[in-house]
Amino acid sequence: MPPTHTRSPLPRIVAVGFHRLKQLLHEVAPEYAERASVDVLDRGFEQALADIDARRANDPIDVVVAAGMHGDYLRSRVELPVVMVKVGGYDLMRALAHARTLSARVALVTFGAVRTEVEQFSRRFGLDIVQRSYRSEAQAALVVDELQAAGTEVVVAPGLVADLAEAAGMTGLLLYSPDAVRQAIDDAIEVARTARIAAAKRERLNTIIAQLRDGVVAVDVDERIEALNPPIERLLGASRERLLGRRLGELAPELSLQRTLRDGVEDADEVARLGGRTVVLSRRAIHERGVTTGAVLTCQDPASIQRAERNLRARSTARGARYRLDDIVGDSAPMREARRLAARYAQSEATVLIVGESGTGKELFAQGIHAASRRAHQPFVAVNCAAFPEALLESELFGYEEGAFTGARKAGKIGLFEAAHRGTLFLDEIGEMPASLQTRLLRVLQEREILRVGATEPTPIDVRVIAATHRSLAERIDSGAFRRDLYYRLNILRLELAALRERAGDLTALAVHLFDKLSARHGGAPAALLHELLQRARGYDWPGNVRELENMIERVVCAGEAPAELLPELAGAAAPQPAASARQLAARAERDAIERVLAECGGNRAEACARLGIGRTTLWRKLRGADAA
Repeated sequence: MPPTHTRSPLPRIVAVGFHRLKQLLHEVAPEYAERASVDVLDRGFEQALADIDARRANDPIDVVVAAGMHGDYLRSRVELPVVMVKVGGYDLMRALAHARTLSARVALVTFGAVRTEVEQFSRRFGLDIVQRSYRSEAQAALVVDELQAAGTEVVVAPGLVADLAEAAGMTGLLLYSPDAVRQAIDDAIEVARTARIAAAKRERLNTIIAQLRDGVVAVDVDERIEALNPPIERLLGASRERLLGRRLGELAPELSLQRTLRDGVEDADEVARLGGRTVVLSRRAIHERGVTTGAVLTCQDPASIQRAERNLRARSTARGARYRLDDIVGDSAPMREARRLAARYAQSEATVLIVGESGTGKELFAQGIHAASRRAHQPFVAVNCAAFPEALLESELFGYEEGAFTGARKAGKIGLFEAAHRGTLFLDEIGEMPASLQTRLLRVLQEREILRVGATEPTPIDVRVIAATHRSLAERIDSGAFRRDLYYRLNILRLELAALRERAGDLTALAVHLFDKLSARHGGAPAALLHELLQRARGYDWPGNVRELENMIERVVCAGEAPAELLPELAGAAAPQPAASARQLAARAERDAIERVLAECGGNRAEACARLGIGRTTLWRKLRGADAA
């Protein structure tokens, strides 16, 4: 039995790099000093394998990082996860662009297979980039000889081929970039984290099985015993050491799992006699990635079959959506298009990214999408990512287990992802999410499961995510504050909301709607106040959008007047015009909308009536009625 070692709290990663990749690994590795222990190993093939085995004997290794032939070799020989340094499309194009500045006679050499996207790119733009691939050192040497003979001047390739090209008198450019190495190490850290969670889960399950009063035994596909607990040992009358590896059906035909393994037959609560005792048996197949890899049998004493069903997910008190897409006021072209797209997006399950300035109604559209989707009767949960410090946001989103940290609730707490199960989670101000939580969010979007703070077992979830931001995520990515891969996971369905200044035609209708709502809330107000405010606001840019408009209206409604000193934002605006009633304002807003449709239809009243869903007489009456009002 191998010696037991105390595992370091930081993931231990061995990065295997030869030739130029070694130098790149040495440059990047120190950046991860606080997140992982990264050892760079510059050995080839058998030597690298022997060195890894020697290091594992002294201190456990979590993951190996490698590239090209070394990675391919190690993957088939080392009993550890091997993460490959991969070349992304951006790195590839950047390297080729650099090569083209040096010469027009460029070749791209890759390990394994040629890149089809490069062939398509080369043909489309007439770049005439030669592509070759190799699978061994001997093939690499032959490829370099062939390129030299063909007059190639610059070779973009992994370190081995780049060095061979230099030795042959050509210019060799390394295909891998620092970003590619960083991505591989980031992936390795995540693999190590996941593997440690799985190991902790196995240890936890073994501990649980050992404490169960029910007998539990697990077998492989050949029905050989892999795990069992003391009650089964007692039932079979033998020790664990004597039972492991033996076929269960040969030891006790009554307990056989052959039918479950062969035909997938699963039994629950079957009463059987074993050794003069009555027992209740349940059989279940074990599936891994859709393949049956074993089976498990539980054996209970009838006296203990009073089961309390465990509630795996606390009942959510999350509210539903209050707004529908039809509740969103505005008939300008940008708003009609936004509502049209939102209605289309509601029929999908894909993640939505809503972009717009503060106050443009991002949450209204998020609620409207939820209300129009198949999840409409499930929870709608919203959280502002900028409103919480990092540690608190983590526990709010993912929840925590009992005793996860000082001050944690005794029974733990479900997070917002679990609260939104089967519904929608709205992540407002996603651009402000801390980097450490971005990694966890990315994994949730990929794996559809969450891990509570302090937990070792993940919880599956069924949640649709709608994110929103008023920030430029592209700028956040360039500054290193936002993960590029998370952006691509979020930016599947994109909805851009126009600012109020870009849809000035909606201003009057919005103002009337808000005035009516706020006037009713505060006990009534004369319509002249709204007219005066709108007159003062002529030409105003509305930097705060609808939220600013609502605040101004509430201010004058509460004050019962609209003097200039009460509206300093509108200083210098046009003088107030004669007062108009709310009915007149609404009629004018309706006429404006009708006239816009008429203009879009080139003055064709029949087409305008069809689009508006009204008759010619109604159209004429509404236009005349607005003038009379």
